[in-house]
Amino acid sequence: MSQSKADIIHQLQKSLLPLQGYKPAGDNTVRVPLGPVNRAFPGHTFPVGAVHEFISNSPESTAATCGFITGIASFLAAEKALCLWISARRQVFPPALLPFGLLPHQVVFIEAPAEKERIWVMEEALKCEGLAGVIAEVSELDFTASRRLQLAVEQSQVTGFIIRQQPRQLNTLASIARWHIHPAASSSYNQLPGIGFPRFTVQLDKIRNGKPGQWQLEWRHNRFAEVMPAAATGAAATPIRKIV
Repeated sequence: MSQSKADIIHQLQKSLLPLQGYKPAGDNTVRVPLGPVNRAFPGHTFPVGAVHEFISNSPESTAATCGFITGIASFLAAEKALCLWISARRQVFPPALLPFGLLPHQVVFIEAPAEKERIWVMEEALKCEGLAGVIAEVSELDFTASRRLQLAVEQSQVTGFIIRQQPRQLNTLASIARWHIHPAASSSYNQLPGIGFPRFTVQLDKIRNGKPGQWQLEWRHNRFAEVMPAAATGAAATPIRKIV
């Protein structure tokens, strides 16, 4: 492909992004340091002011997803202090948020037994510009409802997280990304006994105008760190690349 054609395609892609609800990162954009994962996003920046869809097919995957989202939300809450967590029944233990950098009092939990109620609460919450993020546990969601959520965040620039636990079908939504987060075996720290820092196998299945992929990250000292390939073999010395 000639350079001129490549330039034309690049300009067309940049022109399409705003039409699809994506706004380029500005100086005031909250940066979420996800290391190599960020290279998968347009502009190499985690998309805030968008709706992210997370699929979990087991309780273990759900727990890992909640931890991963909490880590991301801790960076968003540094700018705007409050997040909402919507579910049918609260199963998250608030003090357990603290190891992932989010203070318990920064999260307001809302219980709504009916799924339609949770979708409605999420849509209304995403319109509140003062929130850092809105997390909702919603298994079944159609494209029309997801489009309303996307329109809400385009106006407020609040980031939305949908946790879909064992959905009946993986239908297309108007979300900017679809993720699968799986727990990974931790490694001992300095050969000390016990459980090491939490690790996640991060699978980005879909990203609008980006590049899907899979990575392994570790959460330590209120930061995500990349686990190098040699660490996945269970070696005693764990190679970790700090993400700045």
